[in-house]
Amino acid sequence: GRNPRDHVGKKIRQCCKIAEGDGYAWIWVDSCCINKESSTELSEAINSMFSWYSLAEVCYVYLEDVPYADRSHHRILSFQKSRWHSRGWTLQELLAPAFAVFLSQEWKALGTKYNLRGPLSKCTGIDVKYLTRERDFRDASVAMRMSWAAKRKTRRVEDEAYCLLGLFDINMPTLYGEGRQAFQRLQAELVKQIVDPT
Repeated sequence: GRNPRDHVGKKIRQCCKIAEGDGYAWIWVDSCCINKESSTELSEAINSMFSWYSLAEVCYVYLEDVPYADRSHHRILSFQKSRWHSRGWTLQELLAPAFAVFLSQEWKALGTKYNLRGPLSKCTGIDVKYLTRERDFRDASVAMRMSWAAKRKTRRVEDEAYCLLGLFDINMPTLYGEGRQAFQRLQAELVKQIVDPT
């Protein structure tokens, strides 16, 4: 009962164990390391999150809806159907870190972003060269980057814009309650900062 991880949920506890097993002393978890009651801290975190992911040595992606199947073919099919690929916020978790490890619901490694580049490309529509960093994803047109996010969903309408800030290297205040105006503000910032006719 003295270890702090004895007082957290299973997901955080298991992530701590995985990271510790890989030789890490610290982890950062978006679901518990941001004080969402402070609008200032939340806005700072949303604007900084992409760079935090990009600076991470490893990003662990826990897929609670992907069982670890004995046959690799079945694992890949389950992997491609995961809800994770349809969520707005996970796009930055996919593109920002250089190294990502995908974990099954049993916390077994399914593979890395590099190992799974083919299935990832197929289910996300993102070209392999951007997933593997053969080319910087910022070289992709605004229209192409928007297409990567087009079918993704967020719980709050404002997050449709906020989850894309890092993808376009845009910094703007977050104003929950503004609704669709958030996306219009993002578009206005894109027009001001990026010369791209698409």
